[in-house]
Amino acid sequence: METKIIDGKAFSEKLVETVAVEASKIKSAIGRPPALAVVLVGENSASKVYVRNKIERTEAAGMRSIEHKLDVDTDQATLLALIEEMNNDDAVDGILVQLPLPDQIDEDAVINAVAPEKDVDGFHVVNAGLLATGQDSLVPCTPYGCLLLLRDQLGSLSGLNAVVVGRSNIVGKPMAQLLLKESCTVTIAHSRTKDLKEVCARADILVAAVGRAEMIDGDYVKPGATVIDVGINRIAAPERGEGKFRLTGDVDYDSAAAKAGAITPVPGGVGPMTIACLLRNTAVAAARRFNVDIADI
Repeated sequence: METKIIDGKAFSEKLVETVAVEASKIKSAIGRPPALAVVLVGENSASKVYVRNKIERTEAAGMRSIEHKLDVDTDQATLLALIEEMNNDDAVDGILVQLPLPDQIDEDAVINAVAPEKDVDGFHVVNAGLLATGQDSLVPCTPYGCLLLLRDQLGSLSGLNAVVVGRSNIVGKPMAQLLLKESCTVTIAHSRTKDLKEVCARADILVAAVGRAEMIDGDYVKPGATVIDVGINRIAAPERGEGKFRLTGDVDYDSAAAKAGAITPVPGGVGPMTIACLLRNTAVAAARRFNVDIADI
């Protein structure tokens, strides 16, 4: 059996094209394109790259990008005041505060300060609660991107046994909720799960979001399973030269791919879907705010 490599980059490009069409409909209806405001606090190098990519993709999809750069020593009150200003700005449809934040700022306080209807990260407690109870919400981008890839690969997910390794509020928990909504039988596994390898090896769908490089090897994979690798880890690559690094996921790709029916690579799998789903959420947020009918994306 040949393993299918799930091309998240190609899928994300098609999704962005669809979002651009819907963004154009919104612009015609309200007189302006959907607008995403991104806040970056400090000079974290990875965050700067992510923010730049988000801005470029937002504009490429025909939407407006608004960037706020704040000094690393910005206090919490200043950041919360900016968020409140954007909450009240009718020209802003989506608000994203890039994480992580400096130590002096409480991330939960910031996340829950964003108006739920503009929370395009899907992290606000209101959106988390709506998702958990099966109601319409803005959904965290990475799990939603994983779900779209799974639907594209497998069609109906109903009745499948899914294991999510990782219990974070950003990926693990919302991923489990999305899979439950698809009528999967879902197990959330984590660092204290007993017999983790055996639990994973029963899964038709295995989602690795544990944050440990190449932890999930072929012994964790049921033959023919679909493996979604959410991890992005930088590890030393001395074979490339002194001080060089390479990107890898939470899955040991070669050994897992030898048993999986389908698998996402790192890079090129889940990563591109996250930004594409952010654009999707921005368009959805704008459409809901102004009661514009758009396609189900």
